[in-house]
Amino acid sequence: MQIGVDSQRAVENKRVFVVDNDDVVSTALQFMLADEMETHVLMSAGEALAKAAGTPPELILLGLSVIEAEGAAVVTQFKNSIADVRILIVCFDADEPLVKEALSLGAASTLLRPLKLENVRRKVDAQIGRRAALEIPVVVR
Repeated sequence: MQIGVDSQRAVENKRVFVVDNDDVVSTALQFMLADEMETHVLMSAGEALAKAAGTPPELILLGLSVIEAEGAAVVTQFKNSIADVRILIVCFDADEPLVKEALSLGAASTLLRPLKLENVRRKVDAQIGRRAALEIPVVVR
């Protein structure tokens, strides 16, 4: 099913890894992004690094649960192993100490929950260098 998909974007070869051990969140993110980019769901940093050796992503959506399980140094592992990768931390609160530590280690930004389709796509597009469509509200009188 395609929801509000720009056909030009659907044929680009942009790759995103969703690294989260929360099945609900990772499945939701995959559903929101799969129409416009190649989206892979992985459960751990090790799994993601192994997959990235053959097919590196432009962006990693890293769940806070993975950081809690593996430590904030996982951000450094990704940055050192995958050239030019951008990382967004998927969390409820950007002020959590682990989130702040991940940001200080090189994560680009946060993707705050609850997740909304338009917010997720807008934030992901910005991180992978896609230009956002100019939206001009029209007032009908």
